Amino acid sequence: MIQRLLEEISEKGAALVAVSKTKTPGEILQVYRHGVRDFGENKVQELLEKHDKLPEDVRWHMVGHLQSNKVKYLAPFIHLIHSVDSKKLLLEVEKQAEKFQRIIDVLLQVKISIEPTKYGLDQAEIDQFLADPDLDSLEHVQIRGLMGMASFVEDQRQIRKEFRNLKTCFDRLKDTYFSNNNSFDTLSMGMSGDYQLALEEGSTMVRIGTLVFGART
Repeated sequence: MIQRLLEEISEKGAALVAVSKTKTPGEILQVYRHGVRDFGENKVQELLEKHDKLPEDVRWHMVGHLQSNKVKYLAPFIHLIHSVDSKKLLLEVEKQAEKFQRIIDVLLQVKISIEPTKYGLDQAEIDQFLADPDLDSLEHVQIRGLMGMASFVEDQRQIRKEFRNLKTCFDRLKDTYFSNNNSFDTLSMGMSGDYQLALEEGSTMVRIGTLVFGART
């Protein structure tokens, strides 16, 4: 199953982040042996515990909501933070990355869902965010793209519309703010239930848990 999934995603030119929340280091190692190196967690403490027990070449992704006071724990090693949704958080990532003389890659989380509980910047906020002159002084953070979560609904037309809106937003921001920056190249959208729609709409990175690991406990 994992190999077929990897092939399907690769054929679309996208990358897989295996979402390993609630899974044991042993279960993660089984997936690692299939060649998967990118794993995503949504809780800092759980991520830290697994980081200490798994191979050094695992690339850890923070895919859940991140509080500013927890950034310091991830700063020494995190590969990509998918969920930057405020200037305060971005500045904290910069501060902590500087301490370790690293450049930390981040994605801006955009709210595309109709569900009020989802985090993220709306379309108006993201322009205000990127136009902020304070961002010009950042030396230890690199904005690599956008992340979004579609509504948890059965209506595939609604899900496709949300993904399409995010791709349109990505393209517009690329042209407006990152036209001379080839590193703005990542569009993280799509999960176990909707990744195929996301790939069709231009996702370059999907975050899949259940199809990789089985149902969560």
